[in-house]
Amino acid sequence: MFWSRWAPSNPVWSQVHDLQSEVNRLFEQWGDRGRQAFGFVHFPAFRVHEDADALHVETELPGMELNDLEIYVTGHNQLTVKGERKPPAPEKSVQHRQERGFGSFVRSITLPSPVDADKIEARFENGVLKLRMPKHEIAKPRKIEIKA
Repeated sequence: MFWSRWAPSNPVWSQVHDLQSEVNRLFEQWGDRGRQAFGFVHFPAFRVHEDADALHVETELPGMELNDLEIYVTGHNQLTVKGERKPPAPEKSVQHRQERGFGSFVRSITLPSPVDADKIEARFENGVLKLRMPKHEIAKPRKIEIKA
């Protein structure tokens, strides 16, 4: 039996297939830099870490004010940060380059464990939002007493 690779007979489909292969190759070659170059970057970026009692979240929000932000926790483990970064209005100048993004944003992440939303502490210092979110009682380990 003779086996060969299928090739579409229509030249348009052949060109589409070639284009798709080339785009895939470019994304594989660039990796994360390619996704960033085409705007596939999450804003704001989060840093999440935990200790025995709480989850800690930090996100950099340069040029923003506290009153431009809204923070929500839903379902004990879904964190949403919503806001708007307003563009500066330079007076009598010519803009040559604009690489920072401006406008409204919403970013939600699933936290690694449930938190107590009523006890969350939020600070905004030097453009960095810092959240301390105490773990919910259901997320804390319980010592089980063994009966002999």
